[in-house]
Amino acid sequence: MITGIEAIAFDVAKIHLPVKTLADARGIDAEKLEKGLGLSKMTLPDAHQDSVVFAANALTRLLSQHSIDPNDVARIYVGTESAVDGSKPIASFLISLMEQQWGDGRFSHCDAVDLTFACIGGVDALQNCLDFVRLNPHKKAIVVCSDIARYDLGSTGEYTQGAGAVALLVSADPKIIAFTDKWAVDTQGVFDFFKPYHTISKSEITGNGDNDAWFGHLEAEIQIHKDQPVFDGQYSNQCYTDRTRNAYFRFKDLKNDKGNLLDSWHSVIMHLPYAFQGRRMLPGLYATEAGDGTLEDLKSIAKSAGYLDFVSKKLQPAERGSSLIGNLYTASIFMGLLSALCHFYETNSAISGATFGFMAYGSGSKSKVFEGEIQQDWKPSIEKVKLFETLEQSREIDFSTYEKLHKKEQKGSVVPPKGEWILERIEKENPNLVGARYYKWIS
Repeated sequence: MITGIEAIAFDVAKIHLPVKTLADARGIDAEKLEKGLGLSKMTLPDAHQDSVVFAANALTRLLSQHSIDPNDVARIYVGTESAVDGSKPIASFLISLMEQQWGDGRFSHCDAVDLTFACIGGVDALQNCLDFVRLNPHKKAIVVCSDIARYDLGSTGEYTQGAGAVALLVSADPKIIAFTDKWAVDTQGVFDFFKPYHTISKSEITGNGDNDAWFGHLEAEIQIHKDQPVFDGQYSNQCYTDRTRNAYFRFKDLKNDKGNLLDSWHSVIMHLPYAFQGRRMLPGLYATEAGDGTLEDLKSIAKSAGYLDFVSKKLQPAERGSSLIGNLYTASIFMGLLSALCHFYETNSAISGATFGFMAYGSGSKSKVFEGEIQQDWKPSIEKVKLFETLEQSREIDFSTYEKLHKKEQKGSVVPPKGEWILERIEKENPNLVGARYYKWIS
């Protein structure tokens, strides 16, 4: 039996800031970001959007474009590190929103859960759903990866921001790609990138030490959570390289493959926090497999004709989407897959039967390496996606609007919503529902 992805849909923010605009405002050499990291645009959530909105839009598009019967869907699993609640998962929101469109109770039979492990949570959800479908081949599962990559203003991660979601239909009729049952993992508990709960004493806020109630808080310490991470870029890159390398060779052991696995893959699909992350992380692995240069001279390897040819043929197709969108955290690796498939569709490439290698990474840290075979009927499904055509319609914003959105000072949407979900309101009055988020569809 084969299992894999039958259909794909996506949603990304409709507004963007050119990376050059950000570079000029921050006094950074734009060429280093554009040519060095492959960055072109950063997509940003509008005032009415959050991770639930992106997930719901992608899922709605998947269900409607492919005429999926809710009765055939047994589970909706979400990969994210942009949760909007500490208890209620995004998957729970999705059930209620889909029932607004398809009818009450139409998805009540679905299992629903969020999986969180930084940027690899969506891959964890995919593996889980593939295993489920192997045991229940008459059922289908949906994986939705939705995230908003948000960094502090002026930080070294600021130019890698992005926002959006990818939805995958997983079944025993994988018209796009079928995955093997061999998955290799490498895990280590580290602090390369994380989003901690911070505390601040109430007296620092109120100016007195009486510990009087403050907006319902009786504790002497106030807990604060930021969407922006604490991270060490160089250390995180090293963790990415180490975990991925270890998982790669474990995967070779699982396959009992003594040859050059990189060479056998038609395309290499990786987590891309920025477009050129993969090509910057792989010279050492490439050298080990291909014998091109020495491990002590990675810069020479990266500039060698053999490696540049490897990048052009096996990495670039997946980089295109990332350059125009930015980081999507859990959705990044699947946007890389979608970018590559849309590139091959656009160039009328014959890829049926080709093997794609996947090298996933999530900070904290974990890597998974696996592979899949492109199916004969991949084109009809990808034809509906129109990734690059959609990205061309993105609206450019100026730096002032960007900062207002980031600081949550923007009043009203930059682009009026149409044919999409919006965050309508957050309850502030009812004591039994304070903080509840309500969404609605705008036709």
